[in-house]
Amino acid sequence: MLVSKTATRMGSVLTAAGLSLALLFSAGPASADAGFQNWVASFRSTAANNGVSGATYDRAFRGVTDIDPEVLEKARYQPEFTAPVWDYFDNRVHEHSVAVGRQMARQWKPWLDKIEARYGVDRYILLAIWSMESNYGEILKNDKVMRNVVRSLATLAYADKRRAKFARTQLIAALKILQSGDIDVSHLTGSWAGAMGHTQFIPTSYQAYAVDADGNGRRDIWTSIPDALATAANLLRKNGWQADKTWGYEVTLPAGRKFPNGSMSLAKWQSIGVARATGKPFRNGSDKAELKVPDGRGGPAFLMTKNFSVIKRYNNADKYALAVGLLADEIAGYGGLVQDWKRPFTKLSFEERQELQQRLSAHGYYDGKFDGKIGEGSRTAIKAFQAQLGLAPDGHPSMEVLSTLRKR
Repeated sequence: MLVSKTATRMGSVLTAAGLSLALLFSAGPASADAGFQNWVASFRSTAANNGVSGATYDRAFRGVTDIDPEVLEKARYQPEFTAPVWDYFDNRVHEHSVAVGRQMARQWKPWLDKIEARYGVDRYILLAIWSMESNYGEILKNDKVMRNVVRSLATLAYADKRRAKFARTQLIAALKILQSGDIDVSHLTGSWAGAMGHTQFIPTSYQAYAVDADGNGRRDIWTSIPDALATAANLLRKNGWQADKTWGYEVTLPAGRKFPNGSMSLAKWQSIGVARATGKPFRNGSDKAELKVPDGRGGPAFLMTKNFSVIKRYNNADKYALAVGLLADEIAGYGGLVQDWKRPFTKLSFEERQELQQRLSAHGYYDGKFDGKIGEGSRTAIKAFQAQLGLAPDGHPSMEVLSTLRKR
């Protein structure tokens, strides 16, 4: 999900049209939020001052009479569980995401050829972003996740003080997208925070980077995969992506040595004993790189080049950018990690994680999807099963737990 720093000012005077809109909303269901209706009516003038026509505004808000409570619930939710590094990557870089990525690489090869040639961005990076953002579009089919972008952003603007400024800015941008004709109001859907389409762009980022790759006259990241992938490529290129260069390297570190902070050339890192984990030489020894050890010195280590920082312009988190890079490498066939993450248990395959969920469900511990992703629901179920057996309730999706379940 992309985040913009742009802000808009809030209007405070109701126009005659806004008053009419308020009267229209007041005729809605008795349970509707009158305060929200008044806010929608008053925001109409703010939208008009920012170039949104009255017709567009009325079309966007037709039928939107109250807030979306699930948006506020998701905005408030702060998970107590702090995921260890291996948990983040196990849920994103696995056999299934790699296999589907390779399938998509074959299916969309002609378009990926064109996009890669035009923007200079590695196709496997784009496929990895697609996987990370929407599970190759599968999330767009989930009505429990996808919601009306206008209603979501209006809800946040009205009822979430912490996100109100952001939401007002994004709402204006969403209305302008609707006004442009790139998408109709029934398809203007997104996440609870307004991230849209296959590659999950917030409205202001869509305005800055959206591309009509398929040439049909609309920049449609919701139903056009070429548009969505080209839009992601355009963002990366405009933020400095270096064509034909990697995001980074897994490396080995000489024991007992401290390393400098900051960036040095790959040749300099090599001169102090840092080597590629595969044993191959570094490409472009003059390129600058920064050392990262997300799991401590006992876990895998990486030298990150400029393209790693460019990926962070998509999502400003080291874990996210590293997951994109690792998944891209595996889809491309370069192989996985040489040094695995430090797990206190025996790792399960993706299919075994699905089996774990199925067996926990069969015994009444779990009622979620069998998707192989170990979230809070799966961990709670594992802990309950472990506790019943008198085991330490660590909640880890381990072979030890699965083996015990298989015997029951």
